[in-house]
Amino acid sequence: MPFTALSALLALALLALDQWVKRYITLTLPLGETRPLLPGFVELKTIHNYGAAWSSFSGMRWLLVVSTSLIVLLILALLVRRVVRHPLGVLACCLIVSGGLGNILDRARLGYVVDMFNFQFIDYPVFNVADMCIVSGCVLGLIYYQWFYEKYDKKRKNADGNADAPARGA
Repeated sequence: MPFTALSALLALALLALDQWVKRYITLTLPLGETRPLLPGFVELKTIHNYGAAWSSFSGMRWLLVVSTSLIVLLILALLVRRVVRHPLGVLACCLIVSGGLGNILDRARLGYVVDMFNFQFIDYPVFNVADMCIVSGCVLGLIYYQWFYEKYDKKRKNADGNADAPARGA
C-alpha cells in the first residue's frame, strides 16, 4: 500500500479518535470539571472553546469554519495534484487535514470546539486530539520544508529531465 494511502488511513483513524474522545469527555466529565490523566503533567478538563487558540476570534464561528475549510481544501489540492509527494510532507498534510476536519465538525455541529487536555505545569490553552494533529502536522511540515523540500524537488526535476534545461526564450 503506498505511503499516501497509509497516511490517509492514519488521518481518518485520528479523526475518528478525535470525535470519540470529544464525545466520551462530553458524556463523562461535566463542563469545567477536571480529572487527572497524568498527575502533575496533564489533566482532563472539559471546555467549550468558541474561538481558536487562546480563545482568539471568539464568537466568530463561521469565519473559523470557512477559513479552516479553505486551508483544508488547499492542502487536499496539494495532495491530489501531487505537489507534495515526499512521505514526510504527505504525512504532515494528512495530519493537518485530519485535525482541521475534527474542529470543523465541532464548530459546524455544536457551535464550539470541545477541548479536554490541560497541561498543569505551564499556562497553555486546553486542547484536543485535532489540535495535536494540527500542531504535529505543522511541525512536520516545517521540518519537511526546511530540510527535505529542495533536495526532493531537485531530485524530482532531475527525474523528469528538466532540471538543467535552459529557460524558454533564452
